[in-house]
Amino acid sequence: MSEFHIAELNVARLRYDINDPRIADFVNNLDRVNAAAERSEGFVWRLKDEGGTSVEMTREADPMVIPNLSVWTDVTSLENFVFKTVHKRIYDRRAEWFEIMDRMHFVMWPVPLGHEPSLEEAWARLDHYNKNDSSDRAFGWEHVPTANLWRTERCAGSAA
Repeated sequence: MSEFHIAELNVARLRYDINDPRIADFVNNLDRVNAAAERSEGFVWRLKDEGGTSVEMTREADPMVIPNLSVWTDVTSLENFVFKTVHKRIYDRRAEWFEIMDRMHFVMWPVPLGHEPSLEEAWARLDHYNKNDSSDRAFGWEHVPTANLWRTERCAGSAA
């Protein structure tokens, strides 16, 4: 049994205001995707406000940048959720709703069992990853040799 879980932060910049009808499919599926996460094997915790999401929690001056922060027992559980659940259908449509960011926007890192990272801690890990590349302190899928679903998706995406 590991002494650590895996935290992840994923941020995105909306193309349109959260209330714009052009992203209604994204907004209307948030509860569904979040519920799927919470039912997934290996899910531990996720950041959410009273409304059940984290879309209005950002440190950026830009309110169009939205975060997603969660904790999983292991990378495999997170990867299965991302690529083998309803999340994948939403993920495949991300270009409709989100702009391409000019730096890494996804990071993972180990957290002690029971730790619920703050958004500030998560942003610091993402900043570290962007400044120092992948390390045991802050990393992406490429740092995990067993992250095969991600590798398959990346290759399929580049062929399209």
